[in-house]
Amino acid sequence: MDITERFINYTKFDTQSAEDSQTVPSTLKQLELAKYLKEELEHEGLHDVEMDEMGYIYATLPSNMKKEVPTIGFISHYDTALDASGANIKARIVNNYDGKDIELSPDIISSPKKFPELLEHIGEDIIVTDGTTLLGADDKAGIAEIVQAMCYLRDHDEIKHGDIRVAFNPDEEIGMGAHHFDVEKFGCQWAYTMDGGDLGDLEYENFNAASAKITIKGVSVHTGYAKGKMVNASRLACEFNSFIPDTDIPETTEGYQGFYHLLAINSHCEEAKLNYIIRDHDRKKFEERKDFMEDIVRTMNEKYGAGTVAIEMKDQYYNMKEKIDPNMYVVDILLKAMQECSVAPKVQPIRGGTDGAQLSFRGLPCPNVFAGGVNYHGPYEFVSVQVMKKAVQVIVKICEIVGTFKD
Repeated sequence: MDITERFINYTKFDTQSAEDSQTVPSTLKQLELAKYLKEELEHEGLHDVEMDEMGYIYATLPSNMKKEVPTIGFISHYDTALDASGANIKARIVNNYDGKDIELSPDIISSPKKFPELLEHIGEDIIVTDGTTLLGADDKAGIAEIVQAMCYLRDHDEIKHGDIRVAFNPDEEIGMGAHHFDVEKFGCQWAYTMDGGDLGDLEYENFNAASAKITIKGVSVHTGYAKGKMVNASRLACEFNSFIPDTDIPETTEGYQGFYHLLAINSHCEEAKLNYIIRDHDRKKFEERKDFMEDIVRTMNEKYGAGTVAIEMKDQYYNMKEKIDPNMYVVDILLKAMQECSVAPKVQPIRGGTDGAQLSFRGLPCPNVFAGGVNYHGPYEFVSVQVMKKAVQVIVKICEIVGTFKD
């Protein structure tokens, strides 16, 4: 099976995760793809294939050498984002893309005027949606690349390598993917998440991240008799958000600049709930941002009365650079592999996070590598077949480089 067919097969499964779920995985439908992947790995001849009750899949491509070298791993997640539908995905291939507008569906156009990234892939075969759903390259492209690389190594015994572990997990998109990942069972000295963006992306810095849930209690009274009695929680929700500087939101920031992002508001007069995420690469600034949210709560409670506004804040993950810096050899190996595969590295901070960030803090250094997808989390998402094939080459080369290590 070639990588295009493999990837498109994965996109047929609706694996969208759910933020407010209390189950693991957060949606049972994720297990359908998990079962398929387990069977596929077994069919392709990998060893020690295992899926636990939460949908975490582990497998091994055994060493083909007598000497011992480090056991390394490759990881991808199979859930898709909440930002657009992940059901009934209609993936299609645009062969030899000519740099012009692509009609995804009638009146739905993917244009390089709006998405100039398309122009980086002229002459390539790109996989797109019909403009109504996600594609799911985040991160089913990563899974396809890992499986394809393992099959290539299986069929090319002349490439010497040690034990290689692979793992696929649910719920990365809701920040829970690494929570139940069995690092000890995985048994690797280090690993790579194949969860980056376009060709050459290499990331070992990410945001420090927290979630903040604001609850505002109002008092509902008939509007005709509301004076001095009503407390309109919906209006207070607007007031709360007005404290967030326009300079500190995703729409106005880039690079290392942090932000507050209002994910959702659910409100009526009697109660309002606001969900935020808080992000910053700098740990000190990250803590200051959390303090600022607490300050807003205090200010509004002083104005409207104690208990009117409450906040529940939880740290989600931290900047993996803190754990990668003492283990920079894992990045050096990746850089060498890219160079030998004629891939120009684009080292940049992630304006987000990966499972690798949490895993790095659990003793498994885990930088992030390009998977090839572009315009993630939306219906204009696409992936280049040629870039996916390059990712396969890089995985193979990493394994080959580690295979040259001395006992």
